[in-house]
Amino acid sequence: MNNLFRWLSMVILFFIFVTFGFYLWASSPNYNIKEYSKIYHNNNSKKTKNDSVFSIVTYNIGYLSGLTNNTSTKNQKSFFDENLQLVLNQFKIIDADILAFQEIDYASKRSFYVNQQNEIAKLGYNHIGQAINWDKKHIPYPEFPISSHFGRILSGQSILSKYKITNQDRFELERDKSNPFYYDAFYIDRLAQVVKINVKDKVLVLINVHLEAYNQNTRLKQTKKVIKIYNRYKNMYPTILLGDFNSDIKFENATINLLLNVPEIGNAVFDKNNYPKTFISGNPTERLDYIFYNKKYIAFIDGGVLNDFKQASDHLPLLMKFKFKQKNGKSFNTKLSDIEL
Repeated sequence: MNNLFRWLSMVILFFIFVTFGFYLWASSPNYNIKEYSKIYHNNNSKKTKNDSVFSIVTYNIGYLSGLTNNTSTKNQKSFFDENLQLVLNQFKIIDADILAFQEIDYASKRSFYVNQQNEIAKLGYNHIGQAINWDKKHIPYPEFPISSHFGRILSGQSILSKYKITNQDRFELERDKSNPFYYDAFYIDRLAQVVKINVKDKVLVLINVHLEAYNQNTRLKQTKKVIKIYNRYKNMYPTILLGDFNSDIKFENATINLLLNVPEIGNAVFDKNNYPKTFISGNPTERLDYIFYNKKYIAFIDGGVLNDFKQASDHLPLLMKFKFKQKNGKSFNTKLSDIEL
């Protein structure tokens, strides 16, 4: 009996040791946090327009997993290759000046380690702001079957521009404090990615966000912080705030209403009584993706939801064409990170 008890105790201790060791290893990052915010400049062939109308797209690309995003469906590499080719073909047609992405993979097992950012940048987007928000050695999700685990993850938010990105800051937004510690250790960082872009003779501030999807109270706090960031720049520079806000006005206590009520803020392709939906791409029923802008400096020209991207992601992209209204205000020499938020 004593031998059996000793044997069982050793098995239990071994199981605890292995589980704890896996937890520490899997939840650890691949990169130093100093690598999480970077600007890259390439030399791909490019063309920029000579007119005064510019265009920008926001797209939760869902790591090109289509309607299988965050499910246990195990797709072949050909599935991701076909979605990537669809996206490349559409971006060639649209020829936007700036692209802002959420949920884009840089080197993840779930998407066969293809750097989706760099593949799209080859279309002529020589200036890239990369903000990593998910960096783990192994994501044990979905839980079953084990073969469907995401595994190694390196993913984030990217801004691809035909015009020079001169500065970038990565702001982590408040986390959901109700998450258990073991869940939170693997959870994505919610970000506000802030870049400064020299567009001809203008300085454009662009804020790219991906807000909390599952906890309304956390999303509310994040939205308030994002508004605070937006307010720091709106009176000095043409400022665009875009991304996946994970909120539709029809939701109970919809957090997106806080942004809709910001004074002198524009909202591209949106009318409360009749607005195109962006999610879920197979049959859109919700509007989760938005492009806001300050009316003082930016005039909305045209735009729309880009249905031709089909189901490359579970979201559809949103396009805005715009003009600058006037010259910038006073010069901006302060680093974005130096401004008190």
